[in-house]
Amino acid sequence: MAVPGRGNGLMEEHDNEDKRSGLEELDAHAPPHLRAIADASQRGDLDALRLALDNLVGSIDDSVEDGDTALHLACLYGNLSCVQLKIILRMWLLLERGAKLEAKDEDGAIPLHDACAGGYTEVVQLLINSANDAEHEKKMLETVDAEGNTQPLHHAARGEHADIIRLLLASGALPTKANLYGKIPSDLPEAVTEARRLLDAASAGMACQ
Repeated sequence: MAVPGRGNGLMEEHDNEDKRSGLEELDAHAPPHLRAIADASQRGDLDALRLALDNLVGSIDDSVEDGDTALHLACLYGNLSCVQLKIILRMWLLLERGAKLEAKDEDGAIPLHDACAGGYTEVVQLLINSANDAEHEKKMLETVDAEGNTQPLHHAARGEHADIIRLLLASGALPTKANLYGKIPSDLPEAVTEARRLLDAASAGMACQ
């Protein structure tokens, strides 16, 4: 499923509304063996998710819809029905059962893209901490979509999520990497914001190296 704000690097106000309106349809489109997992992931129902995972026959990384896995859904729709602690718990449960951090949806987005776009700092931290090694972490931070459009830092910048920007930069995200439209992350936030200040400083630091 496309992450909000793809294309010209700007956030469309109707993106989140469109995503929420599609929630009810997801489990209907999901493969039969994943419908219970899709439903529980959307609703943040940990008990139902645990039961669905216990009864799963098949791969946890199979596509639910538009290439989204259950882990994508847990990151993407976290703000609809539960607090961040509950999001983290259900993500931990999915990761414990072997959900892949680098599973891509049809647009090439990984769960880290979705968490950065949604502004879920603790979720982003959990995903980064779950990387097996530095090389795996680097690959996640530099993953771009199918068109080479954006990396996770672009999504955090577009949403002006300063805490996530700090976390990504501290983890090694590249502040000067341009997207398909030639925009680096610092081009996306409004001028007088903490997000813009952080990214401008990081870009300047890279230029001095």
